[in-house]
Amino acid sequence: MGDFFQWFFAFITEILGGFAKIFIGLWDGLKQIFNISAYIDIFKQYSENFGILGWVLSIIAILVVIAVFGLLIFIIVLMIRKYIRFRHSIVSNEDLLEEIADLQRKVLKMTKEKDEIMAMKVAQMGLPVGTSPVLAGAEGYSGVGEKAEQKPESEMAVVDADGIVQTTDCRFSKLIEVDNFYKNYTPPVYDNEINLRQLCENYRNFACSRMHLYYDIKTIRLFLAGMASTKLIILQGISGTGKTSLPYSFGKFMQKDTTIASVQPSWRDRTELFGFFNEFTKNFNETEVLKRIYASSYNNDINFILLDEMNIARVEYYFAEMLSILEMPNADEWKLDLVPNVWSTDPVHLDRGKLCIPQNIWYIGTANNDDSTFAISDKVYDRAQPINLDSKGVAFDAPDTPPMNLGFDHLDELFKKAFDEYPISQENLRKIQHLDLWVIEKLRVAFGNRIIKQMNLFVPVYVACGGEELDGIDYVLATKIFRKFESLNLAMLRDELKELCIYLQKLFGKNSMKESIAYLERLQKLY
Repeated sequence: MGDFFQWFFAFITEILGGFAKIFIGLWDGLKQIFNISAYIDIFKQYSENFGILGWVLSIIAILVVIAVFGLLIFIIVLMIRKYIRFRHSIVSNEDLLEEIADLQRKVLKMTKEKDEIMAMKVAQMGLPVGTSPVLAGAEGYSGVGEKAEQKPESEMAVVDADGIVQTTDCRFSKLIEVDNFYKNYTPPVYDNEINLRQLCENYRNFACSRMHLYYDIKTIRLFLAGMASTKLIILQGISGTGKTSLPYSFGKFMQKDTTIASVQPSWRDRTELFGFFNEFTKNFNETEVLKRIYASSYNNDINFILLDEMNIARVEYYFAEMLSILEMPNADEWKLDLVPNVWSTDPVHLDRGKLCIPQNIWYIGTANNDDSTFAISDKVYDRAQPINLDSKGVAFDAPDTPPMNLGFDHLDELFKKAFDEYPISQENLRKIQHLDLWVIEKLRVAFGNRIIKQMNLFVPVYVACGGEELDGIDYVLATKIFRKFESLNLAMLRDELKELCIYLQKLFGKNSMKESIAYLERLQKLY
């Protein structure tokens, strides 16, 4: 055993001696490298015989060596710093991972505590195990609990065979008010003798004599013709020309006040316009617009909803669903989804959570075209009838004219009568077709079937109101067809616009199509 220990001692000594020589050699090498005194002695020994060139070269050599050593030291320091940063980042990442793991543990703990609190609430409310208190409210329950006893069926809301939740709670308070109002409602006596021409004159005189508002007779004709062609009318122009006052005063004239919705820049979806269902309170936040739409299903009045400053937010965002609904050819499909289920206490005219949009309601939007507003897209313009109000009304004398009651049925009959009596002549339809082909060839813009359909509704009513057929065609072309030219590169199309003005006069006659030609000339000056 003693021989083994002697061997082991000699063996380990040899190994450690090798390591010692390595460190001693490294230390001796470093001492020799930084032995400045030896360098001075060597320099003194050889510098005695240096000439000028030798001195210059020796100084350069010394500077180069110092630079090399400095560079090596800099690289070593830089590597050490990078290593320290790397280690620090690793440590920081490890700390973050530990912190994330700690947060996850806390989240799990809080989730467990939340489940325990929910279980306690459930137990207090007396519902079957696993039922959410929020969902329980929708189903008519009063609570949830593991060992809690349920309330008697007579006190609980149940779903019948038709999928209707039987409950005593009410989620549409404003619409229920409308139901209650119309239970004892007696409709007024409507004036079913007036025609469209008289309607324009009477309203103009009423606005002048009772409200001190002065409108050109053409503006009123355009407004009524727009009502016949679409459910969305856009009144646009400079501020102070009576855009808001027109639908407001027309509502006063019909003795049915216009519902005004002031559009806000924050409007992004339909909830601002029609309201929304609050899952927590189980109530529907109803707006005055929704209430007016619902009330319109009860009456035979002319109903207006005014979207004031409609383009201060993007129309195609908050009004998108209504734009799609109004495009459906079958009016029975004009339905707005409000809630996904049916309660026994829902309003009478709510069809399985859907609100049917009645025909006796129009949406009037006012728009200012300036830097503070959004541009109205072609999608909206194509579905609407824009009316330009670019000048203030001129005061005139009018006889005192009282308001009236005009029923929707009678107005609709007047529109249909105008369609039959004053259709666009075949000659003008042929000219419109030629104009369409010319515009497609020269400017690559087509009229579209929707606009032609609206023109066939707009022009006859405009004529029935006392206007001229060509003036009605001219207005539709200017506001719905030539308006599309603004999206073209008009700086390169000035010659084509001049040709179009000449072609319009050649096609429809001199001193005609004044609205369109004035608009085209304005485009030439702007671009």
